[in-house]
Amino acid sequence: MKPTPATNDYFIWGIDEAAYGPVPLAVLTDWIKDERVFAKTWVYVRQQQSWQPAGELAELKGVFQPTAATAPDTGGSRLKPGSLRRIKILAGLSELQLAHLVQFLEPLSVLQWAVVCRQGEAGAGLYMVMGGELRARLMTGDQETILATFEAGEFFGDMSLFDQGPRSADVVANQDSQLIKMSVTNFERLLREAPALATPFLQASARTLAARIRADNKRLTRLTQQFSASNR
Repeated sequence: MKPTPATNDYFIWGIDEAAYGPVPLAVLTDWIKDERVFAKTWVYVRQQQSWQPAGELAELKGVFQPTAATAPDTGGSRLKPGSLRRIKILAGLSELQLAHLVQFLEPLSVLQWAVVCRQGEAGAGLYMVMGGELRARLMTGDQETILATFEAGEFFGDMSLFDQGPRSADVVANQDSQLIKMSVTNFERLLREAPALATPFLQASARTLAARIRADNKRLTRLTQQFSASNR
């Protein structure tokens, strides 16, 4: 018979597919209040030796009644620094850095089928996905070609921060979604007022952009090889 631990610790499964912990119940409760953990977040309960959605744990049910995790953001609520850890490029920033970064961000709620960006229009900023799902598409007449899908933790529109050039595609909400926008104006403020904070933000964005370019290059290479093979 296995001994029962004196205290019950928890591990939290993050959006980067890594487990964080162990943490005591008090810390887990604080993370819920900071919107770093949600009702559907998987939590490992060491005492029970099982993974469960946080909202189904008896000791946490009261914490989720109600929370922003179960209702869409209206767009007017104040962002909580801890909630920004849902965004992969921000996960490495400290609590102090996140608290400062909030001043340069704007929460938005988008209804299903709404067009967030239109192909050809001037880029106005970067969008980070807090919840929901969106797709980037190209329209040729009535024919739609899907270029990419953006889920919670991802971002799009980053190039507009640097050149404000025309959008290369439409971005449409596949479902009701919660976004965070960094406008071009606020990005310029960030560079001017908080360069020490802008540096890790840009480094994280650049790493993600480089990974996307490498993936696109591999895809293009495969297509080129397939085309060459079919014409031999």
